[in-house]
Amino acid sequence: MADDSFIREVNEELRSDRAKAIWRRFGPLLIGGAVAIVLGTAATVGYQYWSESRASQSGDRFLAALDLARQGKNDEALAALGELEKDGYGAYPDLARMRAATLMFQKGDAAGAVSAFDAVAADNSVDASIRDMARLRAAFILIDTGSYDDVAKRVEPISSDGNPMRHSAREALGLAAWKAGRKDDAVRLFQQIADDNGAPADIRQRANMMLDLIRSSGAAAQG
Repeated sequence: MADDSFIREVNEELRSDRAKAIWRRFGPLLIGGAVAIVLGTAATVGYQYWSESRASQSGDRFLAALDLARQGKNDEALAALGELEKDGYGAYPDLARMRAATLMFQKGDAAGAVSAFDAVAADNSVDASIRDMARLRAAFILIDTGSYDDVAKRVEPISSDGNPMRHSAREALGLAAWKAGRKDDAVRLFQQIADDNGAPADIRQRANMMLDLIRSSGAAAQG
């Protein structure tokens, strides 16, 4: 029994010494790893909070600018949007540019609005969907103030099959063609919309109305 007790004590000491040796060798790494995990988690949570806070602040500022515009305080709204464009967070600077261009148009500055929308559309740092929306907004202004070619230059690239904004692009092209006296082109474009089951219901309804209007005038070939 004494021998067994002695052997057990020796084994325990050996295990203890081995554990101490392992700890001396790897302990700092284990502690460092644990600390890194904790710090990494804290950093992630902190960044998420900071990001959400900044986005929330920018969102509040954007809504405040929209409120100013709704109150007819366009100059104040433009100033607020200009500041948000400079130091806003996330997509809000781009949305501020879009809204500012819209306010320019509402104030009667169609050329300035088109130029502002064109600047957004040409900015590769802006999300592609916002750039396409800027092209559309410029095109719809140019239906009244520009030529068919002006409209086509902006929206023909997004009027192809498969583009999610093709319906609005074709509508802009169709209206520009009708205004320019290119009634057969207008019929073709509006028919594309009417035949596209993926087109939103309101756009298809307007396309069918335009088709009825053009065809009832007898100015275009019957489809």
